[in-house]
Amino acid sequence: MGPDPADIQKLADLITTAHHCVAFTGAGISTLSGIQDFRGKNGLYKTMNADNMFDINRFKQDPSEYYRLAKDFIYGLDDKKPSTVHRVLALLEERGYLDAIITQNVDLLHQKAGSKKVLEIHGTPAVHRCMTCSFTMGFQEVATLVRRDEIPTCPDCGGAIKPDITFFGEMLPREALEAADRHAREADLMLILGTSLIVYPAAALPEKTLRGGGTLIIVNDMPTPLDEYATLRFSDLHTTFEALERALPSVG
Repeated sequence: MGPDPADIQKLADLITTAHHCVAFTGAGISTLSGIQDFRGKNGLYKTMNADNMFDINRFKQDPSEYYRLAKDFIYGLDDKKPSTVHRVLALLEERGYLDAIITQNVDLLHQKAGSKKVLEIHGTPAVHRCMTCSFTMGFQEVATLVRRDEIPTCPDCGGAIKPDITFFGEMLPREALEAADRHAREADLMLILGTSLIVYPAAALPEKTLRGGGTLIIVNDMPTPLDEYATLRFSDLHTTFEALERALPSVG
């Protein structure tokens, strides 16, 4: 059974009349593209040790462990296509309804779908950097090596090459986090999509929208601590966004 048409129409109306609408996205939207989440029933914590994959101290000791564990999860992203949610969010931005996407994801699918205003608060694999001399490599160059079971090293100094993903034990990227904080405070509407809101400090962003008098919409298949504060609550991302696309005003 799909979402209530009346609720979908209300959602479309809220989005198209908002002064400052922001989407806050988590791993749930990318499971639709075939990417594992972290804490779901088939998540990375159940199928492999995600703590080890993204542990900065382990990376410094042996970068090969990260590249071995991340070979499919990160470096197989070329095979993944944006989901309905990614695509509709890009459409909302294109039509001027969405001011920014704040994402906890590191899969580059928002950009692949065409979104321009993406704040990656857990970092990005788009850039890889030497930990010794700051030499940089692009995602494609590194992915080609990793898929051949080679470990990328700096051609200048031989140092370890690390993605600009925020590992456990590292600070979140300050510029992206400050921009996300500003958007969360300014938002009169925040769409919370595919996240259970349990990883801080990212999970504090919707609370800032609430404190500023903004409205929360939550679409997630698991409960969140802010469910009782949501004006609308849906459980299925795919059917909700398919219905939302149909409910948006036609163009032209």
